[in-house]
Order: sequence, then C-alpha cells, then structure tokens
Amino acid sequence: MLHSYAFSNFQSFRERTEVDLTLSRKVTLTDWMADTPTGERVSKLMAVIGPNGSGKTALLKPMAFMSWFIGQSFQQPPDANIPVTPHFTAPNEPSEFEVVADFDGTLWRYVLRCTPERVLHEALYQKRERFGYVFVRDWDAEAKSYVVKQQDFGLPAQEARKVRPNVSLISWAAQFGVPLATRIVASYVVTNVNVLGRLSMGEQVMLVAARHFSDHPDQRERMDRLLSAWDLGLSGVELQEVPINNPQEPGQTVWMPFGRHRSRDTEVRLPFALESSGTQGAFVLLARLLEALEIGGLAVIDEFENDLHPHMLEPILDLFANPATNPQQAQLLFTCHAMEVLNLVHKSQVMLVQKNTDCESTASRMDAVTGIRSDDNFYAKYMAGAYGAVPEF
Repeated sequence: MLHSYAFSNFQSFRERTEVDLTLSRKVTLTDWMADTPTGERVSKLMAVIGPNGSGKTALLKPMAFMSWFIGQSFQQPPDANIPVTPHFTAPNEPSEFEVVADFDGTLWRYVLRCTPERVLHEALYQKRERFGYVFVRDWDAEAKSYVVKQQDFGLPAQEARKVRPNVSLISWAAQFGVPLATRIVASYVVTNVNVLGRLSMGEQVMLVAARHFSDHPDQRERMDRLLSAWDLGLSGVELQEVPINNPQEPGQTVWMPFGRHRSRDTEVRLPFALESSGTQGAFVLLARLLEALEIGGLAVIDEFENDLHPHMLEPILDLFANPATNPQQAQLLFTCHAMEVLNLVHKSQVMLVQKNTDCESTASRMDAVTGIRSDDNFYAKYMAGAYGAVPEF
C-alpha cells in the first residue's frame, strides 16, 4: 500500500509538498482504513479538493509520473527528455520525488532527483530495523558517468554502469531479469492522468475500456452488475467485437460496448456513443477502478465525479471501503469538485490545495489545519470558506 509521497519543484509546486496517507492509531479504524503488515495504519482513499487552477491535478501527477518512470522509462528513446516540468521560477533547479510504500511485507522508500535531461540521484531503501539502501545511483558530472552502489539488488555492475540518463535503474534492471526489479515494475497504479493532465473522454477511451473488459471477464461481470444497479436505465452491457475497414491492416477488430434497455415488452441495444455522458463516464471509470481493486493497486483519478451525479459518489467510494469488493486493500487518490465528499470521509482523508499570488501551489491535509474538529460539519464550513482552498471572486 502507498504510505506517502512527496515532491518539490514540479509544475505549480515549488516547495516540498507531501501527501501522507498514514494515520494515527488514535483515529478510529473504519472500513476506509487498513492496518498494514508493516504495522502502520493507512487510509484507503484521499480526496483532493480546491478551486480551479489551484494545482489539484499537479498534486496527482507525481504518482502517475513515478509509476511510469520506475516501470516503463526503459521504453522511451535514448534521446528523449524525462517528462518533468520544474516551476517556472526555478527552471534550472532539479525536481525531487519520494515515495514510501509497503511491498512484499516490507516498507520501501524510493527517491529521485532529476532534470528533464538526466537523473542526478536515484535510490531505493528497504526498512529492516532501519532504512538501508538497496541501491544508490549518483551522476558524477566530472567523470560524466554514474556511480552505482548496490546491496542485494542483483544487477551486474557492468550493466548498471550502462544505464541511460533518462531511465530508472529499476526499469533498466527489469530488462535483465533482476527479481526485485521485475516485481516492482509490475503495474500497481491505474490512472487517467499523464504529463499533460487528465485524459479526455472520447470514443477511443471507451474502446480501450471495452477491450479491457473483454480481457477480464470477472471485471466485466462486476461492471455489468454495478451499472445495472446504479439506476442508469440499463438492463445490462454487451461487448461486441467489430471489424475495422482498414485496407492497411486487414482483419483488425475493436471491441464496442452496447447498452441494453428494456421498455415494456421491448429490449433495444444502443451503442455507448448514444448513451449519456454519465453512463459513458461510469463505464470508463469502472474499467480503472475494478482493475485497481483486483490487483490491490492504487487508482489515481482526476475529476473523479466528472459527468456523474453527486449521489453516485458514495456507492463508488464504497467499492474501496467494503471488504467484499476490496479484499486486496486497493487505494484511491482522487480530485473532486463535488463537495458532498466531505460528508463521507474523515478529515485526515482530505487534501486542501490552493495557489498564492506568486503562482505557487500549496497543499495540506485537512486534519493539519488549526481549529478543525472531528465533529465539524466539514461540508458547511468548507463552503463557508473556513478552511480556505475555495475560489475567490
């Protein structure tokens, strides 16, 4: 499970910012929290709220970036830049990232300092009695090469010296079958965010979701059952493999979703392109959430409630709270404009984001804000501006 992540000099955030999902043992344990094998109490969800342009999406991007960099950076061209954008007031300073998570029953800490051109420092630590390094990689500017120290990592030294400047050593090591690296690079983060922001809704996104469900029959069954139960006018969802008329690639097909609707004694099938934006959004959202729930991963979702009725928030969030639907302790990190979410969560499960007059974003966990009580009406007080992180007109 993700315990925390931190970053600095990244997009609208200049100063170090931490998103901490760990909780005090004094906080009453609820279904939206879990005790980890390493002894910490960790939240299964974190809601990110704040006005438009405050930096909410930028707060999610570091997790999406680190997941990609650790797992897939080996695939990018040798001359490609690392997709990080420093704050515009510090363009020549490096960006820094850190993530702490439990994995294989052990607590791990990953650290990265980089510019768009190269990794300057990268390290992985494992906690035994205390954190000790598994590897440390540093750029030697004078020698124009990397110095790599390893301790039970297993990458041959000659291969470690060859790592490209724009590639994570973990991603590099996975190509050589290093056991720890191959386990780490497995996809544990499911997201609708990339370096440019939230992936927009469209026909291609629905086709990707349909193919995902065609490849995962159990998730497809759960999706069909959930959408039909959520009163969207559906009696079911069908997937159909349809050929594409493409002379350059004969025999190519796509999976297309169709909604089944009953009225009196008649049933019709509608292409999802004709369904409401809310139905389309729920279909695509479930493709991501159900995958995270199945693998026990982390879903990082920007504008979680986009095109959904506010009353849909609770049943969707409940997928992560309910042990029957979340036996693997999956987590959800999401931005949201539907402030009704404040009626559903603990104050430790909300990040407040705002931007100052210097165009620098800041974020703080709601329980760190002075004067907030557990028995407050969070929704009413937030809407009244008592906690900040609201639009100013």
